[in-house]
Amino acid sequence: MDWEQVRDRLQTVWGYPDFRPPQGEIVRCLLEKKDVLVVLPTGGGKSICFQLPALLQTGLTLVVSPLVALMENQVQDLKQRGLPAASFHSEIDRRQRKEILKQLESQALRLLYLSPESLLSPHIWERLIAPELMINGLMLDEAHCLVQWGETFRPAYRRLGVVRETLLQFKPQGSQISIAAFTATADLEACQTIETALKLQTPTYFKESPYRQNLQLQVKRVCTPAQRKQNLLSFIQQRKQQSGLIYARSRSVTETLSQWLNNKGYKSEPYHAGLSAGERRSIEEKWLEGRRQFVIATCAFGMGINKPDLRWVVHYQPPLLLSEYLQEVGRGGRDGNRATALTLVSEPTGLLYPEDKQREQYFIRQLRQQYQKARELMKRIPTEGKVATVEEISPHGAIVLALLHGCGQLEWLDPFHYRLLSRKQTPVNLSKILKPPQQMNQFLSTRECRWRFLLEAFGFTSQGFRCGNCDRCLRQ
Repeated sequence: MDWEQVRDRLQTVWGYPDFRPPQGEIVRCLLEKKDVLVVLPTGGGKSICFQLPALLQTGLTLVVSPLVALMENQVQDLKQRGLPAASFHSEIDRRQRKEILKQLESQALRLLYLSPESLLSPHIWERLIAPELMINGLMLDEAHCLVQWGETFRPAYRRLGVVRETLLQFKPQGSQISIAAFTATADLEACQTIETALKLQTPTYFKESPYRQNLQLQVKRVCTPAQRKQNLLSFIQQRKQQSGLIYARSRSVTETLSQWLNNKGYKSEPYHAGLSAGERRSIEEKWLEGRRQFVIATCAFGMGINKPDLRWVVHYQPPLLLSEYLQEVGRGGRDGNRATALTLVSEPTGLLYPEDKQREQYFIRQLRQQYQKARELMKRIPTEGKVATVEEISPHGAIVLALLHGCGQLEWLDPFHYRLLSRKQTPVNLSKILKPPQQMNQFLSTRECRWRFLLEAFGFTSQGFRCGNCDRCLRQ
């Protein structure tokens, strides 16, 4: 296809006269059926990089996405632009489900958004392997979720690497399916994990620095629950009617904190995965339209949400992962104007106020238990067999298989069958378990430039860098 035609379609559909670097190069790679791994900061325009090639080609592009809210937002935007897209997930009703399956069979869709679990569900898989259905690409949006969740509570991520080769067995000879992974947060180790797990074939890497000169980073220590609330209230009061976003780490905290702030005269709502799809959409719309100054949310809110005039982000409780932190603060200041990201963290000893330290210890304890269960179950499962059989043996069966795959002790024969490579008991890799919270703690306690810390953590050069735009640099 002539490149001028590609740019014309970009302008016709999205209204942009040209690509931002490196969007054009990524689009070109996907049109040429090459594999890519893309690390662009939040607001870097990742979605267009796979949506435009899908529109320009005959056939279907599969987009694997972690959250229903993220899928729905992107599909709604595509439909408003008149593009043939749909999302298939557990929250759609039977009528919608039948309609989407019919569209698949008639090849009426260009983009189909799915969770990894939905992709591997019988209803979808049976239609995807139909020889007459042309599939152009498998796009993994928010690819860091494969690393963060693939060995814990979303084990289907670990089976995505054999999807392409299995699908191609059912397609006409010479068929090609490109794979692309997109994320805003992946260090060198995470990129290697993504490349290996997805079986990318000589992928082209695109990496852009996450640094945003308009985003100021702040961290404040608090010694009591009351002090935490007071710091939050003071921060909000200084920002009048500016649009904001508050992150907490549990559903109960979002609800109690929202009620407390509403009693103070603010209009806020809690947002978490326990709400229905309709309730979540309603809250998003009120916030995006400015009818709510801020939302108090768990990590279920944020990925893919675009509110350019978001002026502040508060972590009422710090996340355990640095990648999660960078994703969430990156929601602020997408219009290029000044935004502030404040993190409230309890004092480091945990003696006066142990809340944050207890959450960290719980996280580590849970991971250790999962590794222990994997070792125990490995003695009982067949050397070769079906994922479904292992799930019948244990409710943790799929997670155990994902852990063994991550340790290099298992290979996937296809998305539904596995083979053990070794029954040798490997010791629990404590450094792997401890690294994420340790890295986050180091960031929160650093006395050096916070942006410099983030750049180094995610594999970017920081020689001579000093942002002048975080609480550490401003104090100096």
